[in-house]
Amino acid sequence: MSTKVQAAVVGATGYSGIELMRLLARHPFMEVVNATSRQLAGKSVGDVYQKLRGLLDGLVFTASDPAVLASETNVDVFFLALPHGVATKFARPLFDAGKVVIDLSADFRLGSPEVYEEFYGEEHPDKELLEAGAYVIPEIHGMGGLRDHQLFACPGCYPTSIQIPLTPLLKAGLVESDGIVVNSLSGVSGAGKKLAENYLFCERSESSVAYGLPKHRHLSEIEEQLSVAADKSVVIQFCPHLVPMQRGIVSTISVPAIASLGAVYECWNSAYATSPFINILPSGTFPDSQHVTGTNRVDISAVHDERTGRLLLTSAEDNLIKGASGQAIQIANLRFGFPETAGLL
Repeated sequence: MSTKVQAAVVGATGYSGIELMRLLARHPFMEVVNATSRQLAGKSVGDVYQKLRGLLDGLVFTASDPAVLASETNVDVFFLALPHGVATKFARPLFDAGKVVIDLSADFRLGSPEVYEEFYGEEHPDKELLEAGAYVIPEIHGMGGLRDHQLFACPGCYPTSIQIPLTPLLKAGLVESDGIVVNSLSGVSGAGKKLAENYLFCERSESSVAYGLPKHRHLSEIEEQLSVAADKSVVIQFCPHLVPMQRGIVSTISVPAIASLGAVYECWNSAYATSPFINILPSGTFPDSQHVTGTNRVDISAVHDERTGRLLLTSAEDNLIKGASGQAIQIANLRFGFPETAGLL
């Protein structure tokens, strides 16, 4: 009998779900024992996604029934790779059954149901369960006091790329909390699998466009977490762009400087001294999405613009790994007491 932690991937056919299965297939301490898909139920995972052939032999997609999943005694952790609003329908019965749930949607990322309704255009489907969710970027929040926690909210891809460089500086009072401007570029996979004109190859190839202005949904999560870091209300200008690449996020953060560039790097080096997935680049060397694609890493760097008196912080990450599936596994590693890097290096 296997001694590995048994995992289920719910919504296994989206981009994040496929990445979860790929990463978990090589994980030394966890294994996928259930992968759900209503459309592909009964079909072999390896036959449908041939890059997983030989990694998940014998695994067959099952139907997505929340009550049935909650009754499965052989599953220790459920990864929910589902759209917002849908994830809660699965999280509630799993939570009530005492399961560990790591949700990749936005359903449990916010502390306020009012803010959720403002940005997502509908009432939160389970306000009581919202309070039970723990929002965790491991490098920022750690796992202190959460070893026995059940429900985890995996942060969004844009918010991760922005919080990693900015949060330690706000906590240390090294940058102003007013006047922050963020421009982010995302690959098309960030929108998930959907049949829509804007995501057709002919529409996106050789084309870049801003979208979601002025209130992209991730702005709610970003401002809430930055306000916690600064210990006061933080309002930023967030400008996301869709660019013609499959995956990756690059964020450039312009912020009024208080401290020197040296103090910024000293703060980063201290904050991330034991963080294996944070790569601090020298000033003047800028993060490139191609260098982090396929990894759970975030590359960051900073320069000081003497002309404007502002700091320019830049970051790059893979939106499907550190921005979703990899971070979810990183959270699971910490929750179950495994090395933080297990299955991710």
